[in-house]
Amino acid sequence: MAIDNVGGASSWAAVSSPKEALELLNSGLAVAVVDSADMAAEIGGDQSRIALRYARSAHTYSTCAQAIKSALDEGIYCAGTIILEITPENINEATLTDAGGSSLLSDLVKAANGRYLGTSGPVRIAVEIAADSTSSWTDDLLTSVAAAGADSIVKAELLALESDSAQKMPLAKAFAIASSLSSDRPDGLFTTVVVDEQRVCLGVAYSSIDSIAAALDSGEGVYWSRKRGLWRKGLTSGATQTLLGISVDCDSDVLCYRVRQNGAGFCHLNTHTCFGPASGISQLAQIVAERKENAPEGSYTKRLFNDAQLLRAKILEEATELADAESKEEVAFEAADLLYFAMVKCAAHGVTLSDVERNLDYKHKKVVRRPGNAKPQFTKDSSAAKADAKDNTGAGAAGAIRTSILNADIKPAQPGERIRMRAYKSEELSFEEREALLQRPIIDSEEIMKRVRPIVDAVRVNGDAAVLEFTEKFDRVKMDSLIVRAPFDVPELSKDVRNAIDQAYANVYTFHSAQLGSDTCVETMPGVKCSRFSRAIERVGLYVPGGTAVLPSSALMLGVPAQVAGCREIVLATPPRADGTIVPEVLYVAHKVGATAIVKAGGAQAIAAMAYGTETVPKVDKICGPGNQYVTAAKMLAQNDTAAMIAIDMPAGPSEVLVVADATSNPAYVASDLLSQAEHGPDSQVVLLAVDMTDKQRAAVEDQVHEQASRLPRVAIVRQSIPKSYCLGVNSMAEAMAFSNAYGPEHLILQNDKASDYVKDVVNAGSVFVGQYSPESCGDYASGTNHTLPTYGFSKMYSGVNTGTFLKHITSQELTREGLANIGQTVMTLAEVEELEAHRNAVAIRLRDMA
Repeated sequence: MAIDNVGGASSWAAVSSPKEALELLNSGLAVAVVDSADMAAEIGGDQSRIALRYARSAHTYSTCAQAIKSALDEGIYCAGTIILEITPENINEATLTDAGGSSLLSDLVKAANGRYLGTSGPVRIAVEIAADSTSSWTDDLLTSVAAAGADSIVKAELLALESDSAQKMPLAKAFAIASSLSSDRPDGLFTTVVVDEQRVCLGVAYSSIDSIAAALDSGEGVYWSRKRGLWRKGLTSGATQTLLGISVDCDSDVLCYRVRQNGAGFCHLNTHTCFGPASGISQLAQIVAERKENAPEGSYTKRLFNDAQLLRAKILEEATELADAESKEEVAFEAADLLYFAMVKCAAHGVTLSDVERNLDYKHKKVVRRPGNAKPQFTKDSSAAKADAKDNTGAGAAGAIRTSILNADIKPAQPGERIRMRAYKSEELSFEEREALLQRPIIDSEEIMKRVRPIVDAVRVNGDAAVLEFTEKFDRVKMDSLIVRAPFDVPELSKDVRNAIDQAYANVYTFHSAQLGSDTCVETMPGVKCSRFSRAIERVGLYVPGGTAVLPSSALMLGVPAQVAGCREIVLATPPRADGTIVPEVLYVAHKVGATAIVKAGGAQAIAAMAYGTETVPKVDKICGPGNQYVTAAKMLAQNDTAAMIAIDMPAGPSEVLVVADATSNPAYVASDLLSQAEHGPDSQVVLLAVDMTDKQRAAVEDQVHEQASRLPRVAIVRQSIPKSYCLGVNSMAEAMAFSNAYGPEHLILQNDKASDYVKDVVNAGSVFVGQYSPESCGDYASGTNHTLPTYGFSKMYSGVNTGTFLKHITSQELTREGLANIGQTVMTLAEVEELEAHRNAVAIRLRDMA
């Protein structure tokens, strides 16, 4: 939540077409507001710069609940902000909490919080009162929306700067309520961080509602002094401030004032900040500006300001030296020189550092880029340029291969266009093009790791307190305790739900029990007996995603094999509901599988708690279970930290399926299987291997993909994932199985004739679904196999979760006197070869006694 006074940098505008949106976004518009998910998908690009408004006049939903469901199903996947245009009565409906403390609006916010858009943070939810409503915003309505975690959009004509306006809502008060602004100080003041235009911290002050109102009214830096009350910065010293914006931090308990600092500086000691003078580029800009006004006659700086040709020559000279620099030190040195002369050029023309930054922000907002070629006078001769181009974009570069998922020409399907997969024929592809089809969408984990590592470190150091803090921050659930221990107080479930869970449990238990093998004992030579036996991993952690979703199937798929293996301690972690309780269906499964404890937490903080242990959360030896990219990152971090001493089940990536079909396959069944995975997310990839199918037969599948996809609630996602997927025509089942094994899919569906005959040819796959009556959905829920499977090609070296996942195998050997005599010389000879005398002696000393 923020109040901004920097003009176009924060401008939003409603658009009527994708073309208009792209033009305005390219001109520096911050956010384009659209009225349909199809238009949002067609615009594409940076999702954070698209807001999707569910306006009653533009949509067919008849209830607030339908609007929120549409936002859940499609909106949060194609826009960075969801705007719900509803009536005050709708707001009361949307924020009405159930017995678990959840509401329709809070559930939508939680789902949106799980959709991170890189450095832009999660998808935002905002509520706007419809223009045709008979009533408007009140303090209670703002409070209800804020409590659900959403933003409020209040029209400017309803707000007043002065607090004595009877007809309008005071801006400062509305801001405080809508942002859930709070104070943990006894005097009720709000800690206020003051930053300049470059967001350099000038110092810390305090604010009150009265001082916020005064600051907004005057457009200046006004704070609350603990000694003198209302404090107008610089009123006596002349070091005034121009107020640029006010915002709150992520916990809504600290304010940030962004100002343009005038005069000597913020500090009473006449320094720019209370932490000393400015440094770096900020200091350079200040010094150059000062020297423009008072540089001594004859000085070098004065010459630069007075002699435009000299300044131009120095800029060209330093730019050339920077271009030619090679070492790290040389580049830094020459870049600093160039920045100095560039700032002199700026100051000479009245350009400030803030002006430069605004242009940088503007260029960043452009969505249509120029080719980026250098002007002819700065380029090499044409033959050298062509050689460079060949080096950079030759046949070996992934981006130049037409079949590569990295190809920039792959774009989402536009509304009105057919939703279709890419299509290729094997005999028409080169080796490189065929290999490129094995690639998956690239996952950039650097930004995710940056977010996750501080969370894991905080939990490792601060234990329960950190987990509780992150749960309140991310899930908006405040709790006093994290753990629930068996026996659990299981609530009543409907008969249908209980029966479904019981049936699925029985099937999964039966299949996983059959995986238990017997111990092995072999006499390798007379008197030498070797054996292998299994033991359950003693302490296991099972991560079950949830919070807004009900996922008993994940609890079953993890809990049953752990129970069958005989794990002594089964710790299940799952996000709590709004009232701090656990989803009843998951609680029932936890009871059935014999879980010993449930951690009421999700995300990276739950993984860290089980990996390192806290005051109340038991440390485990292995963590299993699916989750979003942040859960996966936390599992990888913990596994790589020797201090945690933790194992995980497998790495994870976007969901995927490969379907093998031929002329006997039902096109509708094939399309339904492809779409069942394509709807998971924009990065999901589905592959169809069409074995000896005619163009007409492949077209029948394409028709079904488009028709079924167009009817799906999550069609906006499918418009993105299907174009990244492909159909590959192959000439034989042998060729199809070879390609499938090279791809290593998470799910492999054999819908071809005599499908069961080809299971023997499967080498790499997470799970196989054989025949036209074996949809992948059955494996997800109740057939008996496990749905926690390796993705992204990891099926080449990882298995899906199974009973063996929760077992370790120990070997033993027992030698008699005869056995040692038979094998002793062999051991001593090999020890001598390896020059390990103590090894040789351990046998020799026994043989001497036996002689």
